[in-house]
Amino acid sequence: MADFKLTYATMFNPPEELHTGFDKAVEKLKQNLGKEYGMIINGKDVFADEKFDDHSPINTDWILAKMQKGSAQHAHDAMAAARKAFPKWSHTPWQERVKLLRKAASLIEERIFDLGAAMAMEVGKNRMESLGDVQETADLIYYSCYQMEKNNGYIVEMGKDPLVGYEASNISVLRPYGVWLVVSPFNFPHALTGGPSGAALVAGNTLVIKPATDTAWIVRLLADCFRDAGLPDGVVNFVTGPGSTLGQALVDSPEVDGVTFTGSFDVGMKMFSDFAKGKYVRPMILELGGKNPAIVSKNADLERATIGIVRSAFGLQGQKCSAASRVIVEEPVYDEMVSRLKEATDKLVIGDPTERATYIGPVVNKSSYNDFKNFTEEISQGGGKFLTGGHVKTGGNFDKGYFCEPTFVTDLPFEHRLWKYEMFLPITTIGKVKNLDEAMEIGNDVNYGLTAGFYGSAEEADMFFDKIEAGVTYANRPQGATTGAWPGFQPFGGWKGSGSSGKNGGGHYYLPLYMHEQIRTLIK
Repeated sequence: MADFKLTYATMFNPPEELHTGFDKAVEKLKQNLGKEYGMIINGKDVFADEKFDDHSPINTDWILAKMQKGSAQHAHDAMAAARKAFPKWSHTPWQERVKLLRKAASLIEERIFDLGAAMAMEVGKNRMESLGDVQETADLIYYSCYQMEKNNGYIVEMGKDPLVGYEASNISVLRPYGVWLVVSPFNFPHALTGGPSGAALVAGNTLVIKPATDTAWIVRLLADCFRDAGLPDGVVNFVTGPGSTLGQALVDSPEVDGVTFTGSFDVGMKMFSDFAKGKYVRPMILELGGKNPAIVSKNADLERATIGIVRSAFGLQGQKCSAASRVIVEEPVYDEMVSRLKEATDKLVIGDPTERATYIGPVVNKSSYNDFKNFTEEISQGGGKFLTGGHVKTGGNFDKGYFCEPTFVTDLPFEHRLWKYEMFLPITTIGKVKNLDEAMEIGNDVNYGLTAGFYGSAEEADMFFDKIEAGVTYANRPQGATTGAWPGFQPFGGWKGSGSSGKNGGGHYYLPLYMHEQIRTLIK
């Protein structure tokens, strides 16, 4: 595999060694399910009075792990541990922090098959999506380390004041805020935990991690990588439990100096409002979903468009904030585009995501499964027609999990609310327009602005890049119409309701978000 670099763009034709390693890891993992895992506070395993069983969405009879139902007191204890560890960690030379974080990233890579197998079983991702999530986590951490080195610790000599009889020195220093909270989602539980965590830690902050309950196990395995790399006690703390109690206690804590949250718009906006009630303004980095268009011109390469749209619509069962959930096609090629999308989607294999042939696994939980049924009923009532899918899968092993068919919808009026509402499921609407001006207007007419894709001529692509209101944009990309960002290649972040910082993770401007500037003036 020396010549192969795993990314979301390259994962569609991996070397055989990846399959062999993954299969062995799945077999081993299935023999060791159901263990109990504690929280990590001040470097120690901490167990709560109440527990919860972490079930697989593939087969709900499988208990993957027993996790802790932490309380508000556990939240306070984790914050206290992070606060106590901050002075020493923040004064650790940045070169030493970089060394330790690179070691953590290296451990993630060494454990990629074990972590990928656990990811597939807990999240429902197919094997290559799972391995990609793990590798992206390592690359995000490496990229933060690279940026710290490239910028020499963000220490910059400024101009000298023109003072007669004095010598002035002005130094700009970026310094960590303090205790950082990372609240991560279920869909990319490694990358969207490890990426922000790595940036916060390299910058010199200490950390409290709160994962989504549905994916607490895989995030605990990530936290082990930080601890095993030798980060000092209290620098990384990991807690699990209900958002309404433990999670709210974390957000309300006066000990929090900054937050990174990835999740739904409604939850993020509530957190934003709650966080604003503190004594002063504190940084909050939010990534709050998308309703991403893939626009197809009459001049498009329809084969490329078909491959890219299907991959982006139904990768991870549409449970990506970057998923292609709206397809907008110019009238002259609409019929052919629709025919091609149906043909390609009908070939997708639905089933156990740990199996090699599977592309579509289960949705993450019963709530999402029920949402799928409710949305498809609403689509039927609203005049939409199912080009593909439209049903949950039943019978045999499907009855044990949460399997939904990949669903393309035609004929749903653009006025229908589901053209603007993020369903976060394998449901994508397709609409016909007379020209690209109309397509761009519809593409931008949402509160979100995360990703967007385009297929057409080079001149049309220039127009698309100029006019689209989104943070991550792609043109003529078969690897994914709206998905597949990678650190150092396509930094990931959104505009409007999709993001708060205006800077993209895995890019040039992300790491400084975890530090504030101090100017040091010395007159001799």
